[in-house]
Amino acid sequence: MNFPFFIAKRYIVAKKSHNIINIISLISVIGVMVGTMALVVTLSVFNGFEQVVISLFSNFDASLKITPKEGKVFDATGLPSEKIKQLEGVVKYVEIVEENALLRYNDRQFLAQVKGFSENYQYHSPIDSAIIDGDLLLQDSIYDYAVLGAGVAYNLGLNLLDFEKAVLVYLPKRLGTLGVGLPDDSFISLPIRPAGVFSIQAEIDSKYMLVPVRFMRELLEMDSTQVTAIEIWLSQNANPGSVQKEVEQLCGPDFEVKNRFQQNEILYKTMKAEKLTIFLILIFILIVATFNMIGSLYVLILDKRKDIGILNSLGAGDTLIRKVFLIEGLLVSLSGAMFGLILGFLICWLQQTFGLIPLQGNGTFVMKYYPVKMELLDFILIFVTVFAIGSVAAWLPTRLVGILRKK
Repeated sequence: MNFPFFIAKRYIVAKKSHNIINIISLISVIGVMVGTMALVVTLSVFNGFEQVVISLFSNFDASLKITPKEGKVFDATGLPSEKIKQLEGVVKYVEIVEENALLRYNDRQFLAQVKGFSENYQYHSPIDSAIIDGDLLLQDSIYDYAVLGAGVAYNLGLNLLDFEKAVLVYLPKRLGTLGVGLPDDSFISLPIRPAGVFSIQAEIDSKYMLVPVRFMRELLEMDSTQVTAIEIWLSQNANPGSVQKEVEQLCGPDFEVKNRFQQNEILYKTMKAEKLTIFLILIFILIVATFNMIGSLYVLILDKRKDIGILNSLGAGDTLIRKVFLIEGLLVSLSGAMFGLILGFLICWLQQTFGLIPLQGNGTFVMKYYPVKMELLDFILIFVTVFAIGSVAAWLPTRLVGILRKK
């Protein structure tokens, strides 16, 4: 058995001459354990919220979105649509015309993002599961229909049972000019019947109204082949990265192809920044907790001055004696880290399985309990971080060994 490890293990389990040393050592282990557990639980909860946000946006945002690098409108016939549709994993190719518009219903008005979809969107659409009132119906052989976000419907005071009322959509004329004359001289408006209301996420619900692309083209006085974007939906087994590269090659340098993360880049970057900030704050708290371990090692070294003298007499040098106390500090740190990882795992597992801690919000959230998602990479990162902090904390008191020998 390694001699420094044997002595260090004996010092941990053996009774000290002063009981306060045992208490400080126990507090050190508990401090590291609690800090490690807090890191595991906090990062897992952040992962859970991130997964929830991604799943919510995946019901609305397409897997890939094609937009022009210059300008806003382009001719859809300029893209190799048939080749894109034949790519492995592509299940839906949807033409999009999107614009901000003023909505009017009865005596209420509201500014919203009106998004027009080609006819194939409403069939087997992922948003179908988010319909809370009415139906996901955008068009039939005769009429055009609108599906509104819950926030937009609320601000307009929408009543789906009132079949005689339509939503009026106002947009500036593309070839007109704004002036002091009658509003009809500068704006074009079209009525559309509301067919349903969806609820996905507050930001989306209070922003969007979905309509057929032919309605938007008529409203914007656009040609039948003009679009503002192309959205591509992929199967669950598809590799978004490889399909994105293939689509970029087919579209050429004049177009941008964005995945879901790139379409909501600010949101995901904000979530990553928040997670990193919380991680650094908890690391700082863990560093403060390790001061107990530094103190306990200092006191232990002072308590074992006679043992250090005996070991020196037997030929043990300062390096060997430093290793003893360094290993003891590492054992304290590692035991606290391991117990913290196990305890954090158990808490997260219990929350995942039984939902012990509910979200406070009176049912206003899409989930009832705090979401938790454990990732192996987080456990490895936490263990390495705690080990690094523990190594530094254990090394600092060992310098006292040489000072005591000289005295």
